Amino acid sequence: MRPRRPAFPAVYAAAALSLAYLLLVGVPPAPGPEVRSAMIDAARLMERAAAALKDCRDSRGLPVDPAVDPNRTGLIGVERSDITTSAGRLEAKRTTTNPDLAALVIALLHEAGVRRGDAVAVGASSSFPALIVATLAAANVMGVEPLVISSLGASEWGGNIPGFSWLDMEDCLRTRGLIDVRPVARAIGGDGDIGRDMSPEGRARLAARIRAGGAPFLEEPDLERNVARRMALYRAAAGSRRIGAFINIGGSWANLGTDAEVLKVEPGLVRRVGVPPPARRGVLQAMAAEGIPVIHLLNVKGLCKRYGLPWDPRPLPTPGEGPVYGRVPAGSRRNAALAALYIAGMVLILALFRRRFFR
Repeated sequence: MRPRRPAFPAVYAAAALSLAYLLLVGVPPAPGPEVRSAMIDAARLMERAAAALKDCRDSRGLPVDPAVDPNRTGLIGVERSDITTSAGRLEAKRTTTNPDLAALVIALLHEAGVRRGDAVAVGASSSFPALIVATLAAANVMGVEPLVISSLGASEWGGNIPGFSWLDMEDCLRTRGLIDVRPVARAIGGDGDIGRDMSPEGRARLAARIRAGGAPFLEEPDLERNVARRMALYRAAAGSRRIGAFINIGGSWANLGTDAEVLKVEPGLVRRVGVPPPARRGVLQAMAAEGIPVIHLLNVKGLCKRYGLPWDPRPLPTPGEGPVYGRVPAGSRRNAALAALYIAGMVLILALFRRRFFR
């Protein structure tokens, strides 16, 4: 009877398999220096933008309440006003003023495969003005064009100050030479995208300002037609350029739709989106149905938990120092594919060793 040969090669192969999985999947590498530099640049641009917005706000005689905005960012609104649409959580609004959110958007855009020169569709609710600033700062640094459709009604503590709404913030950033974005279209927002949950005075105020601004005014309370109009506007604005991603900011009726399954969409870069029938479908699901990557900036607590951002930080973090800068924003899908190929190869080697050494 021939003695069984030792299975050392198989053991070595199994060890290599485990190590490959650990390196390629379990412990992703830090972002490359160019991407990390862009993340820091975006965070610093958001810092400068916030400082400019606070200065503009002060000049209008609208001082910051330190009890509400302890970091004195100027990006926190009031509890109620005639352009307020719904309830909002103050701590979530304060959390979004962290400049590292702009760095995170850079990371997520890279992870989604967005490239310089692409267009990025943005559906922005004024409930989170800091997230709009973070997105615009990231787009500016990356060299992609944000195609923004904004709604001007805002939930509590958002961009709901009548004398300093998102329209005023946008003007301030443009005149200060920091960020210049020409909107694709605007809407009042709120219930039915026509402000049914807003005061009549607030609706009239916003409608007058939208008409005076010159951008197309979306006033369509039928969800399916509203979404179709938005998709057509995005495509027309993109022209021959690729729409590399859709970024949803806040909980706009038109962007999220009315299907309850949207509540299960994870924050950040979305892995899976259920696509309901057109009558319940928002822009988020319509983009996903066309294969366009979706970045979902809502559920701020979940966003912090998923990406290692602090909740309601005081003081705000210094750009470049938080755990978000250790993410792998580029090549993560490629690394996963390489890992799968490598593991398949190692499994094949193990099978060959088994036939050779265990017969």
